[in-house]
Amino acid sequence: MKKFFDSIVKGILTCSGFITSIVILLIIVFLFTEGSGLFKNKIIEEGYVLVLNKTNDVKELNAEQIRGIFDEDITNWQEVGGKNMPIKTFRLEDIPAYFSEEELGSEYENAGPLIVQLVEHTPGIVAFVPQVFISENADVNYIADNTIPLKDVFGGKEWFPTATPSPLFGILPLLAGTLWVSIFAILFALPFGLSVSIYMSEVASDRIRRILKPVIELLNGIPSVVYGFFGLIVIVPLLQKVFNLPVGESGLAGSIVLAIMALPTIITVAEDAMRSCPREMREASLALGATQWQTIYRVVIPYSSSGITSGIVLGIGRAIGETMAVLMVTGNAAVIPHTILEPLRTIPATIAAELGEAPSGGPHYQALFLLGVVLFFITLIINLSVEYISSKNR
Repeated sequence: MKKFFDSIVKGILTCSGFITSIVILLIIVFLFTEGSGLFKNKIIEEGYVLVLNKTNDVKELNAEQIRGIFDEDITNWQEVGGKNMPIKTFRLEDIPAYFSEEELGSEYENAGPLIVQLVEHTPGIVAFVPQVFISENADVNYIADNTIPLKDVFGGKEWFPTATPSPLFGILPLLAGTLWVSIFAILFALPFGLSVSIYMSEVASDRIRRILKPVIELLNGIPSVVYGFFGLIVIVPLLQKVFNLPVGESGLAGSIVLAIMALPTIITVAEDAMRSCPREMREASLALGATQWQTIYRVVIPYSSSGITSGIVLGIGRAIGETMAVLMVTGNAAVIPHTILEPLRTIPATIAAELGEAPSGGPHYQALFLLGVVLFFITLIINLSVEYISSKNR
């Protein structure tokens, strides 16, 4: 009977582990499938075309050039490899400026031929119009509508997924914001976390340790939105006043909030690693004439270095993956930050802020899943680092 019961328990545990592994694998496959779908989309918005005059020999434009043209940052075709002539942009909403309601018809049935005629007689024009408006025999040129290239995504410096006629999916600002906030958070958290862990492990009495340890571990259970609210009410106004900033929401505010959130992890892991140092090593150091502080930084810390490093790396993982607290205090500006006092945006905050508004299955939706893939690889690298450090310790 006991063997039968053990077999049932073993089978349940095996099935549970197998099902869990399959579910995790399917989630990863779904994440990669949705993210890679971005590169099958076209640069120009679906259903639209960019039409040029027949004399214009420009064949291809990337997303940033298209944005520059329609934002009037680029005003001459020579700047994008064409002839020396001024650029004139045309969108569908501009049509009343060129044609009357009588010419267009009551249901805009004449809009297509009129737009074609306008393009044919205006050498420097570029028209962003629905593809159905342009007849097959129209004497015009088209900007090639290629698929979104890898370099425009991973090397792009602008994140503007709702831009028209061509959305921008450059992830460099988001990646830079994520790494910048995380690095400064660890720089703030590391000295405090290491100091507290040394105090709790080597200096504090058992009574103080029994009080502090549950309190510190309790900090891990506080919801991140509470930390974000604290940062928004206390830290952001303080930074704005101290540094005389136009707005207090900045990378520095996010770093401080994340440092506070990472402290419990660093303290707990580092303190446990230090307490695992054998008592004989401490006594041997003291017997040779070393002071308590010499024993700490020459014996205990070197012995516990792998555990301390693991705590630091786990703290980095907490900082990189945090969403709500960062979303509330960093300003959410999708630009590459040049100083820590500037507003920025992180990858998790972008996913949280935009996924609800992105049309399901569209390029914006797939770009957010691609950000999830990037975050997955960052987390994977951190986890592999922890495993490598732990294996060295063993």
